[in-house]
Amino acid sequence: QVQLVESGGGLVQAGGSLRLSCVASGSTSGFNVMDWYRQAPGKQRELVASIASGGSTHYVDSVKGRFTISRDNSKNTVYLQMNSLKPEDTADYYCRLVRYGYAYWGQGTQVTVSS
Repeated sequence: QVQLVESGGGLVQAGGSLRLSCVASGSTSGFNVMDWYRQAPGKQRELVASIASGGSTHYVDSVKGRFTISRDNSKNTVYLQMNSLKPEDTADYYCRLVRYGYAYWGQGTQVTVSS
């Protein structure tokens, strides 16, 4: 089993920055992929960024150049640095870990960007 705990959400003005963190505990050894998803009110959950245990990354087009995903394998932690935030980035942000075909989710952290 894997447990994920997100933190770092909050209220920020447009143009501001936030850094989300997600700490994984439990059976996390070996290859895995950690993702950040988000879900805005009334919308489907969407993938924001992914990072594999080897460090390769992927971003959705809407956040390229503004968000940076990183991970510290020694701390079992993935980060999402969010810069130049826009009101449309407002959503609940969820961390996901995929390992050997199993997906685990965190409880989410809320990000609100005011205009």
